[in-house]
Amino acid sequence: MNTSLHFDRRLWPQDLAGSRAHARMLAAAGIIGAGERDELLRGLDLVEAELRDGTFPFRDDDEDIHMAVERRLTELVGPVGGKLHTARSRNDQVATDVALFTRAEARRAIERIEALAGALVARAEEHVDVPLPGYTHLQRAQPVYLAHHLLAYVWMLLRDRERFAFVAERSVANLPLGAGALAGTNFPTDRRMVAEELGFAGVAPNSIDAVSNRDFVIDFIAAAATCLTHLSRLGSELVIWSSSEFGFVRMPDAWSSGSSIMPQKKNPDAAELLRAKAPRVVGHLAGLYGVMHALPLTYNKDMQEDKEPLFDTVDTLEVALEAARGMIEGATFDRERMAAAASDDLIAATDIADLYVRRGMPFRQAHGIVGGLVREAVEAGIPLREVESEHLDEEARALLERSSWLESKDTEGGTASRRVREQLEAARAALAAPAR
Repeated sequence: MNTSLHFDRRLWPQDLAGSRAHARMLAAAGIIGAGERDELLRGLDLVEAELRDGTFPFRDDDEDIHMAVERRLTELVGPVGGKLHTARSRNDQVATDVALFTRAEARRAIERIEALAGALVARAEEHVDVPLPGYTHLQRAQPVYLAHHLLAYVWMLLRDRERFAFVAERSVANLPLGAGALAGTNFPTDRRMVAEELGFAGVAPNSIDAVSNRDFVIDFIAAAATCLTHLSRLGSELVIWSSSEFGFVRMPDAWSSGSSIMPQKKNPDAAELLRAKAPRVVGHLAGLYGVMHALPLTYNKDMQEDKEPLFDTVDTLEVALEAARGMIEGATFDRERMAAAASDDLIAATDIADLYVRRGMPFRQAHGIVGGLVREAVEAGIPLREVESEHLDEEARALLERSSWLESKDTEGGTASRRVREQLEAARAALAAPAR
C-alpha cells in the first residue's frame, strides 16, 4: 500500500532534471566537490539511458521512482551517489517533480487546444454561408450560420487556453526545492540557481507552504474539467446532428463504428465518449479536494493521492482533444439538410415581433400577437407566411424571406455574414497571439 512506483515512475524525466540541477547547485555552493558533481551527472546519464531503453532494474523494494533512481545511481557510481540527497528531502523533491510535470502538461494542453481551435476555425471558414437552426431547449429558435455556431466552441477553447496558461506560468511559478522536509536546510544552498535552470520564475517564499502546496495540481485538473465539459457539449451536438432525425453531419469512419447486429447503423461512438469524459475528470477534482480538505501542514502521505488523478486527467484530456480534432476535421456537413431545417419560417417569429416594436408597440404585446399567428400556422399546418392576418403586411412578409432572418442580426457578435467574418478574423488573431 505504501509504494507508489507503479504509477509515479512516469515522473522520472522530472526527477532527473531536478537532480541534475540540484547536483550543479551543490557544487557551485561548495557543498560537494566538482569531481563529485561530475560523477553524479555521469551516473544520472546512465540512469536515464536505462530508463529510456527499458533496461532499468526496478526492484520490489523500490518505494517510489525517487528512491529507485537514487538506489540505482549509487549502484552505478558508488557511495558518492548518496551525496545527491544532501540538502533536500523527498518532500520538496516530490513537490518539484510534480510541479515540473504539471507545467509541461499544461503547455502541451495549450498546444492541443490550439490545434482543435484551429480546426474549428478552418471548418467555419468553409461554411460561412451555410444556415442552420439555432436551438434553445433543443427546439428550433433562430437561424444562424454554421460558421457562427462552430466559432462558439473556439471562444470556449480560447478561455480554456488561458486557464492552462495560468497553471503553467503562475500556478507553477515558484520552485519548491530547497524547502527541505518543511523548515529549510542546514546548508548554504542557492535556490535561485536551481530555479533558473529548471525554468521557475522564483522560489517558494515559505518552506512550509512549499511542501504542502498542491494548488497547481488542483488548478490543472479544474482547467481540464472545464475544457472537457466544453468538449462534452461538442460531442453531444455531434451525436444529435449525426442522427437520422437531424442528418446535419456525417461522422468520419475513423471515429464511428457499426452495430454488432444492425448493418444499417453507423454509431458516433467517439462523440459519445467525448460526452462522457468530463464527469470522470470532475470526479478527480472532487476527490483531490477531498484529499486536501482539512489536511494539517505540512506533508502527509495522503498527498500521494494527487498523482493518479493528475496522470489520468492528463491522459484523458489528451485523447479527448485529439479525438475532437479528428472528428471536426473529418466531419461532412450536409448543407442542404441544414438549410432545409433553417427554412421553417416559424423561426423568424422574433423578427416579426421586433418589427412591431420598432413601430412603437410594447414588446409583450408584439410577442402575444406573433404567438397567436404561430399557433394559427401550426394548427393549420401551413407556413407562417401563408397565414391571412392584418398583422402580416408587406414589410412583415418580407421578413419571412430566409436571408433577412440571418442578416438582420448585424450587431457585434451576431450571426450576420459580416459579423461572422469579423469573428473569423478575431479568432485567427487570438490563436496567433500567445496564451497569457
